[in-house]
Amino acid sequence: MKLSRIQSTLSELGTEPVRSLGQNFLHDQNVAQWIVTQLDLHAGEPWVELGPGLGALTQFAAAASTNGLLIEKDGRLATFLTERFPQLEIVHGDAAKFDVRELFARGPVKVLGNLPYYVSSQILLQFTAEPSPVARLVFTLQRELAERLAASPRTKEYGALTILVGRRWRVKMLRTLPPTVFMPAPRVESGVVLLSPRAPDDFPVCDGQRFVTLVKKGFSQRRKQLRKMLAADVKDWSGLCELLDVPVTVRAEELSIAQWIALTNRIAPTGAASEPARAQDIHGEIFDVVDENDTVLSQASRDHVHRNDLRHRAVHLFVFNKRGDLFLQKRSRWKDRHPEKWDSSAAGHVESGRTFEETAQREITEELGVAAANLEPIGRITACAETGWEFVRLYETSAEGPFVLPPAEIETGGFFSEPQIMRWIAARPDDFAPGFLVCWRLYRDRSRDSGRNKPATDCGADSF
Repeated sequence: MKLSRIQSTLSELGTEPVRSLGQNFLHDQNVAQWIVTQLDLHAGEPWVELGPGLGALTQFAAAASTNGLLIEKDGRLATFLTERFPQLEIVHGDAAKFDVRELFARGPVKVLGNLPYYVSSQILLQFTAEPSPVARLVFTLQRELAERLAASPRTKEYGALTILVGRRWRVKMLRTLPPTVFMPAPRVESGVVLLSPRAPDDFPVCDGQRFVTLVKKGFSQRRKQLRKMLAADVKDWSGLCELLDVPVTVRAEELSIAQWIALTNRIAPTGAASEPARAQDIHGEIFDVVDENDTVLSQASRDHVHRNDLRHRAVHLFVFNKRGDLFLQKRSRWKDRHPEKWDSSAAGHVESGRTFEETAQREITEELGVAAANLEPIGRITACAETGWEFVRLYETSAEGPFVLPPAEIETGGFFSEPQIMRWIAARPDDFAPGFLVCWRLYRDRSRDSGRNKPATDCGADSF
């Protein structure tokens, strides 16, 4: 929108820029079109705009793809946007409080917005937190914040936010915008930044929760030496500094992201360097081969069982928190079946001579790092193609996390509400491992029937 059009539209709506909402309307159409171009949006791709205002960016994004969602806090502007862009979905709500988990059902989404300065950091962390459904992100921020995100070590701009975002996202400062392209003009310059997910091999994996804790602790008193800040976490400080190739007097802002990851892995090893090899080693595990009645016939290696689609046994666990949300894991790229698919909270094969229940206890400890106080059986699933020819016992339990996720097994994970999972499955069933979908049907059937026995599902599932 041109400046004159912005002024006339606000007059027609009987409103003016609200300072408490951080409203500064972009009126330079060339700049608006350029910002949307950086999103690299193609026809049909899902996108989300935060705080669209009067639609300066929206008009160009909608021209590229009509699969858009707008989140606008100002009720009068939300109504205006609904009338101006009837082909788009408009949510009247606060982007800083938006539940990002809702976007998984849309698929990998691209996000853009001219963010209010007072909530920029909060929204940025919210939309980049793990797990994230975001595939690309273009934000206009206060220049100072934009420079912090793209900063290099040993600079005054480099800080905890740089590192916490930069571990999983590539950040590029695209350009600076003068105050004059906005109405009203802010008192400071703005910066446009591009964030894109890092490639899996950009950095080694590490314990994400521990990484965040250590970085925040290290920067809590920026000018102090790290050996004082992390004294309780590091036993051999000299050995660590030798590993990182830094002086013992090093401070938080002097470590690169890679060095912070190495520090974290020294304190909380993940064994990540050997994960591909471990993924190969598990092929030698021995399973019981069973017949169509789940009677043991013989024993064979995991590799032999999978290559020949022989019937065997497995467990799946559903872990719920106090709100009733279910924890889902995203399978590691090293998994021999269904890599990078979303799956049950924990799952695993029953090794020869083991029972279903002791395997369930082992899996929740190995995959999530917690012990299950109570395992409640949900039901059984007969071996079929969807389960990978596994006879499955499904259990449920409760835990709050945070969990320690082994990189060989799990890429990431998060809690989701049942309605969110239902919408996600309906929209994008291929995002999930087939075995989980069968388990989910069994769980939902049991919930509807209040635990009563019922006819078998398509995959032969029944309740206990």
